[in-house]
Amino acid sequence: MGVGFGVGDSWVAFASTWHRMDAVVRAQCWVNGVAGAGVTHLSALFQVAGLTLLAVGVYSAKNATSVAGRYIEARLGRPSLVRETSRISVLEALWHPLQVSRRLLSKPQDALEGVVLSPSLEARVRDIAIATRNTKKNHSLYRNILMYGPPGTGKTLFAKKLALHSGMDYAIMTGGDVAPMGRDGVTAVHKVFDWASTSRRGLLLFVDEADAFLRKRATEKISEDLRATLNAFLHRTGQHSSKFMLVLASNQPEQFDWAINDRIDEIVSFDLPGQEERERLVRMYFDKYILKPATEGKQRLKLAQFDYGRKCSEIAQLTEGMSGREISQLAVAWQAMAYASEDGVLTEAMMDARVQDAIRQHQQKMQWLKAEGTGPAVASPYS
Repeated sequence: MGVGFGVGDSWVAFASTWHRMDAVVRAQCWVNGVAGAGVTHLSALFQVAGLTLLAVGVYSAKNATSVAGRYIEARLGRPSLVRETSRISVLEALWHPLQVSRRLLSKPQDALEGVVLSPSLEARVRDIAIATRNTKKNHSLYRNILMYGPPGTGKTLFAKKLALHSGMDYAIMTGGDVAPMGRDGVTAVHKVFDWASTSRRGLLLFVDEADAFLRKRATEKISEDLRATLNAFLHRTGQHSSKFMLVLASNQPEQFDWAINDRIDEIVSFDLPGQEERERLVRMYFDKYILKPATEGKQRLKLAQFDYGRKCSEIAQLTEGMSGREISQLAVAWQAMAYASEDGVLTEAMMDARVQDAIRQHQQKMQWLKAEGTGPAVASPYS
């Protein structure tokens, strides 16, 4: 559509120039008089032909440059809405050829490496990972996925792992960045999909907080600019694609426009971790942020003597209702407390103190959510 308008504008400008040249030639013939009319007219024809070719060349070059610019932008320039991507740019390949080569030659990762889920959810998302990988191998059409659930339950992490497991690139955008763009939102959305469609490896487009701009058009009070942006998004996702896979994440999927629901092939609920999952998370993050720094490298962090396994089990019981992200933040707090101490030693009492702080903070967050009416007690229509 944009190319068509560019050619039309160029033709109008060219026609205008043609009329001006024709008027100049006619005036020149009249001034030269009848005696030299034949020779002058022949000379004028050559002048017109030369100027015509020049004008055609100028306007064709201008239009070709515009088309080439849009093509290069779609292939090389990362859209402004994309916050993070694994897709390798030309500049990255030029500046870091060895690192890029290792990434391209690396083996596919396990889709659930570092992702702690319940057994039933783990089995389901593993099936999705296998299906997505086979879809890429067979150059088939990708299926779109909606992942919903409380924040910090592993949705973004799984989306990244899914892309890497399938040999695809991933790109992350957030719905909260779209609304402030106003009238530029439509162009920005088209740029994202133009860019995604040029990926040779296939692209997993992950839209976090998707409900921030994919709201109901009939009942929600949204601006005309946001409505136009939503329509552009719906236009670009009306059919399945073999170039990109759409993955939406939301904490409140009931706010989606119905046309968005119609584009979803698979709905996956990511719930808060249970007792067993919390213990796995506590042990995993304790190993990552405490044990490894205490036993490897410069060993700046030291760990007092106590039963680590028993302590992890106790903490798993005390952290009921917490998300995986909150448990990760708790482990980081243990590490920070050890570094802040005079001797750099993390004791059992220090861990207990941070656990109690985390529990109080979690309870405060739940009170805020309850006051807003968006707490865990509010059921999802997909449950």
